[in-house]
Amino acid sequence: MSFDQLGLRVELLKAVKAKGYTAPTLIQAEAIPVILDGRDILARAQTGTGKTDAFALPLVEILSRRNGNGRHPRALVLTPTRELALQVGESIKAYARRVSLRCTVVYGGVRINPQIDRLRRGIDILAATPGRLLDLAGRRHLNLSRIEFLVFDEADRMLDMGFSEEISEVLDLVPAERRTMLFSATYTRQIRTLAGKMLQDPKYIEVTPGNTAAESIVQKVHLVDRSNKRALLVHLITRGRWTRILVFTRTKHGANKLTEKLVAKGINAAALHGNKSQSFRTRTLEEFKNGEIRTLVATDVAARGLDISNLPYVVNYDMPGIPEDYVHRIGRTGRAGVRGIAVSLVDHEEKLHLRAIEKLLKQKIPVEKIDGYTVDSEVPDFVLLRPNNPASEKVADRAIKELVNRRNASKQRSKTRNAKTTGSRKSSGSKSKARSGRRKDKTEKKPSRSGTRSPQSSKQRKPRGRR
Repeated sequence: MSFDQLGLRVELLKAVKAKGYTAPTLIQAEAIPVILDGRDILARAQTGTGKTDAFALPLVEILSRRNGNGRHPRALVLTPTRELALQVGESIKAYARRVSLRCTVVYGGVRINPQIDRLRRGIDILAATPGRLLDLAGRRHLNLSRIEFLVFDEADRMLDMGFSEEISEVLDLVPAERRTMLFSATYTRQIRTLAGKMLQDPKYIEVTPGNTAAESIVQKVHLVDRSNKRALLVHLITRGRWTRILVFTRTKHGANKLTEKLVAKGINAAALHGNKSQSFRTRTLEEFKNGEIRTLVATDVAARGLDISNLPYVVNYDMPGIPEDYVHRIGRTGRAGVRGIAVSLVDHEEKLHLRAIEKLLKQKIPVEKIDGYTVDSEVPDFVLLRPNNPASEKVADRAIKELVNRRNASKQRSKTRNAKTTGSRKSSGSKSKARSGRRKDKTEKKPSRSGTRSPQSSKQRKPRGRR
């Protein structure tokens, strides 16, 4: 099938061709005709399948058939993250400008006044995050009573992030008579409940089986000690001459720390997470896309919403605790059928997460050895002992192993001693307070010299004679 068969106008077909697309993806071939036919849809498709254009193209096609009402938006696209809102906005603008439609994006973390000014000039399509959308509506800078099309992109992620209440508020602001499209990577019970509330006689579209990775992604695992992860990552990037890498960590602090260590090794890297300002995040993403930044270290804030063309490598530096997040992470590579590689660095404690992911995928992820780095590989001769590495411990000198064991035992005793010292200090502090209290009580009971004396003490003493 070609785009010419989908019922799109010439201007949009030219825009598609300008993007370099030759044929629609599965989700586009399924969803575009249904939306043009006037039905609500509930679509499940994993990231990287082209679902943004699956609703952007028919949305622009329908709205271009008649003039808008001036200032207020006719279509609203809700996204869970700022990055995804910007990505969706860029995609829609590429089509909207071809048919003289106006599109803008509003999101939090940046100044609100420029967004207010843009809304005043009038728009047709609005891409937004829930928080900033409700803020603008609450200040009466945005009227949603004329919305004809409501789109939820990454609806499951929106619910995961706790936007249920905000979604209900948005539904109260938009007309009951509207067209609604709900796109999700998973069909959870929450999603089905939400779809039941919003959609009228929807068409169910599912182009991929649930929780599977794209076939264009080559997956591999390296079993490695946690203390050796950073050295292995540096080795992979430098020796493999990797050009552009997206690395996922579990925490914001971990992302910052890893970035500092990579930069110290001469690798151009930057961190991306929720503690960074929106202007910094936007600039960093642009530099990463342009190749100015070689390695982007991110938390799961970037697991969805990043559309980076030709991203060759994704690395799970820390394994995700939720198996579904693994699919979303590696979905940043292998997009639009282009081959990508997803590498996971798994330490001993993360093997449980790996097994959960393999159970979800219903497949084993191949394990690869890298000599001198992975726990199941040969250890270089210059390494005397690598603890917890069977190969290293087998060939290491007995004296070296005894020395390491003594040092570990000494460290453990030191920790125990420090813990006891800390506890005794707290205990002695409590006792000293108690003694202080008792002394205070005794002092209070002692009669004052200027006060009234007891009858016994008031007796006059006999004067002492001289010797």
